[in-house]
Amino acid sequence: MTSDTTTLDASAPRLEVDALIDDPHTRIVVCCGSGGVGKTTTAAALGVRAAERGRRVVVLTIDPARRLAQSMGISELDNVPRQVKDVDESAGGELHAMMLDMKRTFDEIVEGHADAERSRAILENPFYQSLSAGFAGTQEYMAMEKLGQLRANDEWDLIIVDTPPSRSALDFLDAPKRLGSFLDGKFIRVLMAPAKVGGRAGMKFLNVGMSMMTGTLSKLMGGQLLRDVQTFVAAMDTMFGGFRTRADATYRLLQAPGTAFLVVAAPERDALREAAYFVERLAAEQMPLAGLVLNRVHGSGAAQLSAERALAAAEALTDRMAEDTHADTMPDTDTEAAPVAAAGPDHGSAMDAGPAPGRAENNLETTGIVDLDGGKAGSRTAGGLSPAAAADHVAPTSVSAAQLAAGLLRLHAERMQVLARERRTRDRFTALHPEVPVTEVAALPGDVHDLAGLRAIGDRLALNPTDTDG
Repeated sequence: MTSDTTTLDASAPRLEVDALIDDPHTRIVVCCGSGGVGKTTTAAALGVRAAERGRRVVVLTIDPARRLAQSMGISELDNVPRQVKDVDESAGGELHAMMLDMKRTFDEIVEGHADAERSRAILENPFYQSLSAGFAGTQEYMAMEKLGQLRANDEWDLIIVDTPPSRSALDFLDAPKRLGSFLDGKFIRVLMAPAKVGGRAGMKFLNVGMSMMTGTLSKLMGGQLLRDVQTFVAAMDTMFGGFRTRADATYRLLQAPGTAFLVVAAPERDALREAAYFVERLAAEQMPLAGLVLNRVHGSGAAQLSAERALAAAEALTDRMAEDTHADTMPDTDTEAAPVAAAGPDHGSAMDAGPAPGRAENNLETTGIVDLDGGKAGSRTAGGLSPAAAADHVAPTSVSAAQLAAGLLRLHAERMQVLARERRTRDRFTALHPEVPVTEVAALPGDVHDLAGLRAIGDRLALNPTDTDG
């Protein structure tokens, strides 16, 4: 069992999540961070909590694992927002969710900014199909495009963005500029030259302008691919400026006061190192940082028992078990001497000396075999097991209980060592960035796969935990 009580120092500012999502001026929340830290779960939990507190929310995810759809009970997510059922709407809120379809978003841009004939030429172009499906940075750029579309629609009063699972969280900020630079770059302008000049003069210009690289490009790209690129560039000529304009507009939207960035991290060194780098980048880009969500923090219901004391108690139990085992294996000298005394001066057998006073002859009674002092420990008495056999029968239970207790103490010591390591890692981050508000989310005992799990995460995000079994 873990404790849901957060372990932040009093000096560390707390991130008040409810105040953030309840503020009507907050229109966009961007969850970002390195891969595998729980951005998708955090975004979904924020969406559920905000909707059940009265906001009209749409959650945009770019996570291909589709965990968001599963946890919200939606059979599938696509490029169209879908309403999530079973959300408490008594406060007047609603929750919608969608998953970015990168290619479809690119197609929508083409269809919206070109006539039917040119749109068809672009959409059927092989180079465009490759570019729209997997060009480096396209996914992040299209996430920006979709965010701009949702904000311009003004249908929702809160948009929560789950950023792409990029190699680095910084890709989300860099991609729009990178793709815009590519489309406005020298290479594209050289390829556009023949279309602008036209006819044989255009080809002559291309041959002059690319005299030192045409052969290399043809070898690398192939003649057909080079022609496809030129055709694509010619068709997209009038749209290139629009890419740059929209990228700049969305970038300004991210800098606006109504936007709040939440950096999500696990209490691990690498994740918090990247979180610190991202915090610094956001500050440099003048983008509003709401705070840090420290996810999957471990706790203990017996934190007053330190790792050192638990290990000491486990060692003491182990030593006691060893002593008890040694004592059980030592021979009982008084019992073993009894047959010799009963044998008489000639050291004969007990049968030669005759039955001892008060004892049955030949160890026989009408009710069974009587265990004399010299009998074996495992022999059967008239009333059941001998005292020695009964002790052997009980001993394993006592040893097992002690072993279990020692094992549990060692497990607790390991847990407390994990807690101490997480606390040191977190304290290094807060020392570097004391101005960043932080909230800790206690780890759940299992994976989140439904709305109940998302609500539990939302409770932890808001520093109002209700599940004490975490």
